[in-house]
Amino acid sequence: MSVLAVADLAKSFGGVRAVDGVSFTVGEGEFLALIGPNGAGKSTCFNMINGQLRPDAGRILFAGRDIAGMPSRDVWRLGVGRTFQIAATFGSMTVAENVQMALISHAGETFRGWRPAARRHRARSLALLAEVGMQEAAERASRELAYGDVKRLEFAVALASEPRLLLMDEPTAGMAPRERTELIALVKRLVVERGISVLFTEHSMDVVFAFADRIVVLARGRLIADGDAASVRANETVQQVYFGTGRAFERRRERAP
Repeated sequence: MSVLAVADLAKSFGGVRAVDGVSFTVGEGEFLALIGPNGAGKSTCFNMINGQLRPDAGRILFAGRDIAGMPSRDVWRLGVGRTFQIAATFGSMTVAENVQMALISHAGETFRGWRPAARRHRARSLALLAEVGMQEAAERASRELAYGDVKRLEFAVALASEPRLLLMDEPTAGMAPRERTELIALVKRLVVERGISVLFTEHSMDVVFAFADRIVVLARGRLIADGDAASVRANETVQQVYFGTGRAFERRRERAP
């Protein structure tokens, strides 16, 4: 069963087709990588799924409901979480308070002033931080964290909303190889335990081929491959796009209607 089904998705900016008729699905509990060179259309796809951009054409079905063009806050309320390539937290707040704010928002308590925010969901916040290995840093200001720890905190914040689908835009960007592997292994373990589906973009191919259940490849706005690691690695068009001249892909575009 698919949690997410993208059908004939398209988006242009001026005369540039950033996304050109892309279709794919994300299954229940699947860890799906969306990869491609710079300018392939990955972030544009994410932003349309997340509600930050309105598609020019196509459908985005989340749990059977068409969410294309829906505001991002409403998409989040339905159960679609997101982390970003450049992680951002409330620097003046403690690590625990960052997670508490996410829990308060998820519970719909943002405008309830009768109870101090610092006391709300404290135990749940600490439990989430323990799961991502950040409990000892709970009382530190988030601006003091190393970048890898900011990424872990961002993941805890994403889990606070109990998403059914989690969009992760380059979750290991800017991290050392060992940190990348440790973080993505942690992410996969926790989402598998919760039954969360994940759609993630990533430039680190060692992470993609080691951890993704399935890989979707974009190039110049079009889908060029969809399959497991072995089939994608052996795909001639993918090899041309990543390692060759790209001429095979150009011929394919010329033949397309």
